[in-house]
Amino acid sequence: MGKRKHSRLTESSTCENVILHIVFLLTMCLCLVPFVLLIMISLSSESSLVNHGYQLIPSEISLTAYRFLLGKSTSMLQAYWISIYTTVGGTAASVIITLMFAYPLSRKDYKYRTLFSFLIFFSMIFHGGMVAGYMVKVQILGLKNSPLVYMVGALMSSWNVMLMRTFLQTSIPEAMVEAAKVDGAGEFRAFTSIIVPLSLPGMATIALLTGVGIWNDWFSGALFITDSTKQNLQSLMYQTIQNAEYLKQHMNEVGGDTAAMLRNMPTESARMAMCVFAVGPIILVYPFLQKYFVKGMVIGAVKG
Repeated sequence: MGKRKHSRLTESSTCENVILHIVFLLTMCLCLVPFVLLIMISLSSESSLVNHGYQLIPSEISLTAYRFLLGKSTSMLQAYWISIYTTVGGTAASVIITLMFAYPLSRKDYKYRTLFSFLIFFSMIFHGGMVAGYMVKVQILGLKNSPLVYMVGALMSSWNVMLMRTFLQTSIPEAMVEAAKVDGAGEFRAFTSIIVPLSLPGMATIALLTGVGIWNDWFSGALFITDSTKQNLQSLMYQTIQNAEYLKQHMNEVGGDTAAMLRNMPTESARMAMCVFAVGPIILVYPFLQKYFVKGMVIGAVKG
Protein backbone atom coordinates (compact mmCIF):
# COMPACT_ATOMS: atom_id res chain seq x y z
CA MET A 1 0.00 0.00 0.00
CA GLY A 2 2.83 2.37 0.90
CA LYS A 3 4.68 1.57 -2.33
CA ARG A 4 1.57 2.34 -4.42
CA LYS A 5 1.07 5.65 -2.62
CA HIS A 6 4.72 6.54 -3.12
CA SER A 7 4.46 5.58 -6.82
CA ARG A 8 1.39 7.78 -7.28
CA LEU A 9 3.11 10.71 -5.60
CA THR A 10 6.15 10.23 -7.84
CA GLU A 11 4.00 10.12 -10.99
CA SER A 12 2.08 13.20 -9.84
CA SER A 13 5.32 15.08 -9.15
CA THR A 14 6.69 14.06 -12.56
CA CYS A 15 3.55 15.29 -14.34
CA GLU A 16 3.69 18.59 -12.47
CA ASN A 17 7.34 19.05 -13.44
CA VAL A 18 6.56 18.32 -17.10
CA ILE A 19 3.68 20.81 -17.08
CA LEU A 20 5.84 23.46 -15.41
CA HIS A 21 8.63 22.91 -17.94
CA ILE A 22 6.16 23.25 -20.81
CA VAL A 23 4.71 26.45 -19.34
CA PHE A 24 8.18 27.94 -18.83
CA LEU A 25 9.22 26.91 -22.34
CA LEU A 26 6.15 28.57 -23.86
CA THR A 27 6.74 31.68 -21.77
CA MET A 28 10.36 31.82 -22.94
CA CYS A 29 9.25 31.49 -26.57
CA LEU A 30 6.75 34.32 -26.12
CA CYS A 31 9.50 36.49 -24.64
CA LEU A 32 11.75 35.75 -27.63
CA VAL A 33 9.09 36.60 -30.23
CA PRO A 34 9.60 40.42 -30.06
CA PHE A 35 13.37 40.08 -30.51
CA VAL A 36 12.98 37.60 -33.38
CA LEU A 37 10.45 39.98 -34.99
CA LEU A 38 12.95 42.80 -34.55
CA ILE A 39 15.61 40.84 -36.43
CA MET A 40 13.18 39.80 -39.17
CA ILE A 41 12.05 43.39 -39.74
CA SER A 42 15.66 44.52 -39.98
CA LEU A 43 16.19 41.88 -42.68
CA SER A 44 13.10 42.94 -44.65
CA SER A 45 13.15 45.23 -47.64
CA GLU A 46 11.55 48.65 -47.29
CA SER A 47 9.04 47.89 -50.07
CA SER A 48 7.82 44.70 -48.35
CA LEU A 49 7.32 46.62 -45.10
CA VAL A 50 5.26 49.24 -46.93
CA ASN A 51 3.15 46.67 -48.77
CA HIS A 52 2.77 43.91 -46.16
CA GLY A 53 3.68 45.50 -42.83
CA TYR A 54 5.64 43.71 -40.12
CA GLN A 55 6.03 39.98 -40.75
CA LEU A 56 7.61 37.26 -38.65
CA ILE A 57 8.73 35.62 -41.89
CA PRO A 58 9.74 38.36 -44.38
CA SER A 59 8.28 38.16 -47.86
CA GLU A 60 11.48 39.69 -49.21
CA ILE A 61 14.82 39.43 -47.40
CA SER A 62 17.22 42.31 -47.82
CA LEU A 63 20.41 43.53 -46.12
CA THR A 64 19.88 47.10 -47.29
CA ALA A 65 19.36 48.40 -43.75
CA TYR A 66 22.66 46.97 -42.53
CA ARG A 67 24.49 48.23 -45.62
CA PHE A 68 22.96 51.64 -44.99
CA LEU A 69 24.13 51.75 -41.36
CA LEU A 70 27.55 50.28 -42.16
CA GLY A 71 28.05 52.56 -45.16
CA LYS A 72 30.56 54.58 -43.16
CA SER A 73 32.38 51.74 -41.46
CA THR A 74 35.08 54.01 -40.01
CA SER A 75 32.51 56.21 -38.25
CA MET A 76 30.64 53.14 -36.98
CA LEU A 77 33.77 51.52 -35.56
CA GLN A 78 34.83 54.77 -33.93
CA ALA A 79 31.36 55.20 -32.40
CA TYR A 80 31.46 51.59 -31.18
CA TRP A 81 34.82 52.22 -29.53
CA ILE A 82 33.55 55.37 -27.79
CA SER A 83 30.48 53.47 -26.54
CA ILE A 84 32.61 50.60 -25.26
CA TYR A 85 35.20 52.59 -23.32
CA THR A 86 32.69 55.09 -21.90
CA THR A 87 30.42 52.24 -20.81
CA VAL A 88 33.20 50.18 -19.23
CA GLY A 89 34.94 53.16 -17.62
CA GLY A 90 31.73 54.84 -16.44
CA THR A 91 30.33 51.60 -15.06
CA ALA A 92 33.51 50.75 -13.15
CA ALA A 93 33.75 54.25 -11.67
CA SER A 94 30.06 54.27 -10.77
CA VAL A 95 30.26 50.90 -8.98
CA ILE A 96 33.30 51.99 -6.96
CA ILE A 97 31.80 55.35 -5.96
CA THR A 98 28.42 53.82 -5.15
CA LEU A 99 29.90 51.09 -2.96
CA MET A 100 32.19 53.50 -1.10
CA PHE A 101 29.26 55.87 -0.47
CA ALA A 102 26.73 53.18 0.47
CA TYR A 103 29.01 51.31 2.90
CA PRO A 104 29.22 54.11 5.54
CA LEU A 105 25.45 54.64 5.22
CA SER A 106 24.91 50.97 6.09
CA ARG A 107 26.94 51.26 9.30
CA LYS A 108 24.86 52.14 12.37
CA ASP A 109 27.90 53.61 14.12
CA TYR A 110 28.53 56.22 11.42
CA LYS A 111 27.94 59.66 12.92
CA TYR A 112 26.57 61.43 9.82
CA ARG A 113 24.53 58.52 8.51
CA THR A 114 21.16 60.26 8.97
CA LEU A 115 22.33 63.47 7.30
CA PHE A 116 23.70 61.83 4.18
CA SER A 117 20.72 59.47 3.93
CA PHE A 118 18.44 62.52 3.98
CA LEU A 119 20.49 64.17 1.23
CA ILE A 120 20.21 61.03 -0.89
CA PHE A 121 16.43 60.84 -0.40
CA PHE A 122 16.09 64.57 -1.08
CA SER A 123 18.02 64.32 -4.36
CA MET A 124 15.73 61.48 -5.47
CA ILE A 125 12.73 63.82 -5.17
CA PHE A 126 14.23 67.19 -6.15
CA HIS A 127 17.08 67.90 -8.53
CA GLY A 128 18.59 70.87 -10.33
CA GLY A 129 17.02 70.10 -13.69
CA MET A 130 18.37 70.07 -17.22
CA VAL A 131 19.50 73.72 -17.34
CA ALA A 132 21.61 73.46 -14.18
CA GLY A 133 23.11 70.18 -15.34
CA TYR A 134 23.96 71.64 -18.73
CA MET A 135 25.66 74.66 -17.19
CA VAL A 136 27.72 72.53 -14.81
CA LYS A 137 28.87 70.11 -17.51
CA VAL A 138 29.64 72.78 -20.13
CA GLN A 139 30.79 75.86 -18.22
CA ILE A 140 32.36 74.33 -15.11
CA LEU A 141 33.54 70.87 -16.21
CA GLY A 142 34.17 71.82 -19.85
CA LEU A 143 32.66 68.63 -21.26
CA LYS A 144 31.31 70.15 -24.47
CA ASN A 145 32.25 67.78 -27.32
CA SER A 146 33.94 65.39 -24.88
CA PRO A 147 33.02 61.68 -24.74
CA LEU A 148 33.41 61.90 -20.95
CA VAL A 149 29.99 63.56 -20.86
CA TYR A 150 28.43 60.11 -21.33
CA MET A 151 30.12 58.94 -18.11
CA VAL A 152 29.70 61.91 -15.76
CA GLY A 153 25.93 61.74 -15.51
CA ALA A 154 26.04 58.07 -14.47
CA LEU A 155 28.75 58.27 -11.80
CA MET A 156 26.28 58.80 -8.97
CA SER A 157 22.69 57.61 -8.71
CA SER A 158 20.59 57.99 -5.56
CA TRP A 159 18.63 54.86 -6.46
CA ASN A 160 21.83 52.82 -6.82
CA VAL A 161 23.17 54.10 -3.50
CA MET A 162 19.98 53.15 -1.67
CA LEU A 163 19.90 49.75 -3.37
CA MET A 164 23.51 49.04 -2.39
CA ARG A 165 22.98 50.33 1.16
CA THR A 166 20.02 48.01 1.65
CA PHE A 167 22.00 45.11 0.19
CA LEU A 168 24.87 45.70 2.62
CA GLN A 169 22.54 45.99 5.60
CA THR A 170 20.66 42.77 4.85
CA SER A 171 23.44 40.49 3.58
CA ILE A 172 26.62 41.40 5.50
CA PRO A 173 26.49 41.20 9.32
CA GLU A 174 28.35 43.93 11.20
CA ALA A 175 29.85 41.21 13.39
CA MET A 176 32.06 40.16 10.48
CA VAL A 177 33.59 43.64 10.26
CA GLU A 178 34.01 43.80 14.03
CA ALA A 179 35.72 40.41 14.04
CA ALA A 180 38.15 41.60 11.37
CA LYS A 181 38.97 44.66 13.46
CA VAL A 182 39.60 42.48 16.50
CA ASP A 183 42.09 40.49 14.40
CA GLY A 184 43.96 43.72 13.63
CA ALA A 185 42.45 44.76 10.30
CA GLY A 186 41.89 48.45 9.72
CA GLU A 187 38.77 49.99 8.22
CA PHE A 188 40.17 49.96 4.69
CA ARG A 189 41.47 46.38 5.01
CA ALA A 190 38.08 45.19 6.28
CA PHE A 191 36.39 47.00 3.41
CA THR A 192 38.58 45.49 0.69
CA SER A 193 38.88 42.00 2.19
CA ILE A 194 35.33 41.44 3.47
CA ILE A 195 32.84 43.98 2.11
CA VAL A 196 33.96 44.02 -1.52
CA PRO A 197 34.01 40.20 -2.07
CA LEU A 198 30.66 39.74 -0.34
CA SER A 199 29.12 42.62 -2.30
CA LEU A 200 29.59 41.05 -5.74
CA PRO A 201 25.83 40.46 -6.32
CA GLY A 202 25.02 44.07 -5.46
CA MET A 203 27.94 45.36 -7.52
CA ALA A 204 26.87 43.27 -10.51
CA THR A 205 23.34 44.67 -10.24
CA ILE A 206 24.62 48.26 -10.14
CA ALA A 207 27.03 47.51 -12.99
CA LEU A 208 24.29 46.12 -15.23
CA LEU A 209 21.85 48.96 -14.53
CA THR A 210 24.52 51.63 -15.03
CA GLY A 211 26.10 49.95 -18.04
CA VAL A 212 22.80 49.66 -19.89
CA GLY A 213 22.04 53.32 -19.13
CA ILE A 214 25.40 54.56 -20.47
CA TRP A 215 25.31 52.27 -23.49
CA ASN A 216 21.83 53.46 -24.52
CA ASP A 217 22.51 57.15 -23.84
CA TRP A 218 21.83 59.08 -27.03
CA PHE A 219 20.37 62.17 -25.37
CA SER A 220 23.73 63.35 -23.99
CA GLY A 221 25.18 63.14 -27.48
CA ALA A 222 22.33 65.21 -28.90
CA LEU A 223 22.73 67.79 -26.13
CA PHE A 224 26.51 68.09 -25.70
CA ILE A 225 28.17 66.63 -28.82
CA THR A 226 28.35 68.56 -32.08
CA ASP A 227 31.56 66.94 -33.37
CA SER A 228 30.56 63.80 -35.30
CA THR A 229 33.86 62.11 -34.39
CA LYS A 230 32.93 62.22 -30.68
CA GLN A 231 29.51 60.57 -30.97
CA ASN A 232 28.77 57.21 -29.40
CA LEU A 233 26.97 54.43 -31.23
CA GLN A 234 23.43 55.42 -30.28
CA SER A 235 23.96 59.10 -31.13
CA LEU A 236 25.49 58.24 -34.51
CA MET A 237 22.71 55.85 -35.49
CA TYR A 238 20.01 58.21 -34.22
CA GLN A 239 21.44 61.03 -36.33
CA THR A 240 21.73 58.70 -39.33
CA ILE A 241 18.06 57.73 -39.07
CA GLN A 242 17.03 61.38 -38.65
CA ASN A 243 18.98 62.34 -41.78
CA ALA A 244 17.40 59.50 -43.75
CA GLU A 245 13.89 60.53 -42.71
CA TYR A 246 14.58 64.17 -43.61
CA LEU A 247 15.82 63.22 -47.08
CA LYS A 248 12.85 60.93 -47.63
CA GLN A 249 10.38 63.65 -46.63
CA HIS A 250 11.92 66.05 -49.15
CA MET A 251 12.40 63.62 -52.01
CA ASN A 252 9.62 65.34 -54.00
CA GLU A 253 11.89 68.37 -54.33
CA VAL A 254 14.30 66.39 -56.47
CA GLY A 255 13.65 64.19 -59.47
CA GLY A 256 15.12 61.43 -61.56
CA ASP A 257 17.38 58.78 -60.13
CA THR A 258 17.92 60.72 -56.91
CA ALA A 259 14.22 60.60 -56.06
CA ALA A 260 14.10 56.87 -56.78
CA MET A 261 17.12 56.28 -54.54
CA LEU A 262 15.57 58.28 -51.71
CA ARG A 263 12.27 56.43 -52.13
CA ASN A 264 14.03 53.09 -51.62
CA MET A 265 16.10 54.33 -48.69
CA PRO A 266 15.45 52.15 -45.61
CA THR A 267 13.90 53.84 -42.61
CA GLU A 268 11.76 51.27 -40.76
CA SER A 269 14.19 48.41 -41.37
CA ALA A 270 17.11 50.70 -40.49
CA ARG A 271 15.47 51.50 -37.15
CA MET A 272 15.24 47.82 -36.33
CA ALA A 273 18.80 47.17 -37.51
CA MET A 274 19.90 50.00 -35.23
CA CYS A 275 18.17 48.25 -32.32
CA VAL A 276 19.96 45.00 -33.18
CA PHE A 277 23.33 46.79 -33.11
CA ALA A 278 22.47 48.44 -29.79
CA VAL A 279 21.02 45.37 -28.04
CA GLY A 280 23.65 42.87 -29.19
CA PRO A 281 26.43 43.63 -26.65
CA ILE A 282 23.95 43.81 -23.75
CA ILE A 283 22.60 40.35 -24.62
CA LEU A 284 26.14 38.97 -24.71
CA VAL A 285 27.03 40.40 -21.29
CA TYR A 286 23.78 39.69 -19.40
CA PRO A 287 24.14 35.86 -19.12
CA PHE A 288 27.41 36.30 -17.19
CA LEU A 289 25.80 38.72 -14.71
CA GLN A 290 22.33 37.15 -14.47
CA LYS A 291 23.02 35.12 -11.30
CA TYR A 292 24.42 38.11 -9.42
CA PHE A 293 21.81 40.48 -10.87
CA VAL A 294 18.83 38.45 -9.63
CA LYS A 295 20.37 37.94 -6.18
CA GLY A 296 21.32 41.61 -5.87
CA MET A 297 17.86 42.84 -6.89
CA VAL A 298 16.08 40.44 -4.50
CA ILE A 299 18.27 41.20 -1.48
CA GLY A 300 18.63 44.91 -2.29
CA ALA A 301 14.87 45.33 -2.56
CA VAL A 302 14.30 44.01 0.99
CA LYS A 303 13.98 46.89 3.39
CA GLY A 304 16.51 46.63 6.19
